[in-house]
Amino acid sequence: MNRRSLVSIGALVLGVAVLLSATIVAQVPAPLAKPAPAAKAPAPTGKPYTPPKTPDGQPDLQGFWTNSTYVPLERPQGVTKEIYTPAEAEAAIKAAADREAEQTEPGTTADVHYDFSQFGLDRSQSKFAASLRTSLIIDPPDGKIPALNAQGQKRGAERAAARKAAGGPYDSVQNMPIGSRCIIMGGSGPPMMNAGYNANYQIVQAPGYVMILTEMIHDARIIPLDNRSQASQGVRQWTGLSRGRWEGNTLVVETTNFNGRNPFRGASENMKVTERFTRIADDAIDYKFTVEDPTTWDKAWTAEAPLAKTEGPIFEFACHETNYGIPNILAGARAEEKQKAEQAKKGSN
Repeated sequence: MNRRSLVSIGALVLGVAVLLSATIVAQVPAPLAKPAPAAKAPAPTGKPYTPPKTPDGQPDLQGFWTNSTYVPLERPQGVTKEIYTPAEAEAAIKAAADREAEQTEPGTTADVHYDFSQFGLDRSQSKFAASLRTSLIIDPPDGKIPALNAQGQKRGAERAAARKAAGGPYDSVQNMPIGSRCIIMGGSGPPMMNAGYNANYQIVQAPGYVMILTEMIHDARIIPLDNRSQASQGVRQWTGLSRGRWEGNTLVVETTNFNGRNPFRGASENMKVTERFTRIADDAIDYKFTVEDPTTWDKAWTAEAPLAKTEGPIFEFACHETNYGIPNILAGARAEEKQKAEQAKKGSN
């Protein structure tokens, strides 16, 4: 698995209390040729997990982590249970890994990409966080994101109309997906979502701060822990502005002040994300997040996306704004349009 780098900013550490969960960290050999081993909870020892501490006594969250997983954010259609049996989870992982390993059709647009399996980017080729859950969403109980309210629907329709008026995704650089332009990708968060590949993070702690480095697009989120007030509403960022605090052994991070240009699941710039990081083992962090936006949903919703310990370091992610791939993509679109126009002209003669 590729890793990307950044200079570490100091070594102070974090620790935690035990939470019983259906999460198990799995190491699966690459490629996945047969179902992954059935997920099993560690045998109870009768003693709570005692995490390490930083020199200033904070719980230790430091290290390299991944939230790569085959568990979908929302519960799949036709699945009515919250927790799979180990055999069902094994089958679901194998089916997803098999789909992931399928080859694209040569000569198609989808085929113009590197081979994920060849470069070790399939999730089954690296450590991932396995779980018996059928969805990351744990509230609402149906495992689904709540329906958009009237404001959310109206804003969604306006965004769709604006996209249609602007033309196709490759009519101009402004129409291209934000990720393709190497500005930001889903893994950056918050909330921190599985990026599909290279879903890795480095957490570093220093007195009064926690830093979370994301491999995809190499975003570094600096979270102050000094009870400072949030910035004014006029200050907006792609990943919002985060403020953290400790509640016992749990790091609680509240983030607001998003710029709204990369809407998460249809949310607006008014979205608030509350994250909770609790280390439950040497190789596992229980990560939960709650999303609130009254201008999008009438109620908040919560998901659990566990973090599994992985190997470092993280290396530079070779994707950046104004990447030379952008003009090449647009040039290819213009060439394709020219070819179709010439074929249409010949056909009319």
